[in-house]
Amino acid sequence: MLKIELLEGFIAVAQSGNLSKAAEKICRTQSTLSLQIKKLEESVGQELLIRGNKGVTLTESGKTLLNYAYKMTQLHLQALDDLKDCVNREVIRLGVPTDYIKRYLKSCLLEFIREFTCIELVIDTDVSGNLYKRLKQGDFDLIVATHWQPPVQGELLFERKFIWVAAKNGQAHLRSTIPMALYPENCPIRAQVFANHQLSMRPINVLLSTPSPDALCMAVETDLVVAPIAEFRVTDKMQILDPIEHGLPPLPMFNESLYVNPETQTATTLQLISLLKSNVQELADVRSVN
Repeated sequence: MLKIELLEGFIAVAQSGNLSKAAEKICRTQSTLSLQIKKLEESVGQELLIRGNKGVTLTESGKTLLNYAYKMTQLHLQALDDLKDCVNREVIRLGVPTDYIKRYLKSCLLEFIREFTCIELVIDTDVSGNLYKRLKQGDFDLIVATHWQPPVQGELLFERKFIWVAAKNGQAHLRSTIPMALYPENCPIRAQVFANHQLSMRPINVLLSTPSPDALCMAVETDLVVAPIAEFRVTDKMQILDPIEHGLPPLPMFNESLYVNPETQTATTLQLISLLKSNVQELADVRSVN
């Protein structure tokens, strides 16, 4: 086994070219340093130094070992620094709606992960209703959630417009019973679709329930269903439907708000909250690529 203490002494000798100067540099006696070099040579089974009247030089084995010695001592110091800095490693539990996670990662969360290397950011995705319920149960330190009413216990980040879409030049939206794709139960968008559906409107047949916006949009583009989606997700393969003209439930403006668990807030969670707030414009911008 190559002990770090022996390698550090060997590096000092290699750099000084003299046992006496090396011993002074690492605060050891010359005899102690000589003994360390002898132990190191016994460990590797090779002669490492050529001793002469003008000092010492490295053997070929010594030159080879020196390269490894530098790497091993540097790694040793790095490990100590990392362990010292992360001795009280903090975990932050964040909940984000499934359909927005990519946008949040690109705008600010990756920046947080890159800066706070001793923080473990645990991100879970779910529909907003479930996120809010789980926050109350203590599963999260903070969440971002969507609702159609102003937040009572949360802080409004921005408003998000949802619209009805169908495939461009498609037929699904013309059927007497509307084939529909929606986000799952406990999603506020889904809740408002059913809450605002009137008997005078065309009946609804839910063919797809999914937390994935990509799956939902794909089903629309292939003319299987119509769906309510965030305005920024509209593609050139879709057409926007007027709810009055097509007998669809009206959709309110939805807000995206920040909710915290007051019992688990730390200086670091406050920094994450500040980062989220500072990126509000980018998060809300419908022109951003998701």
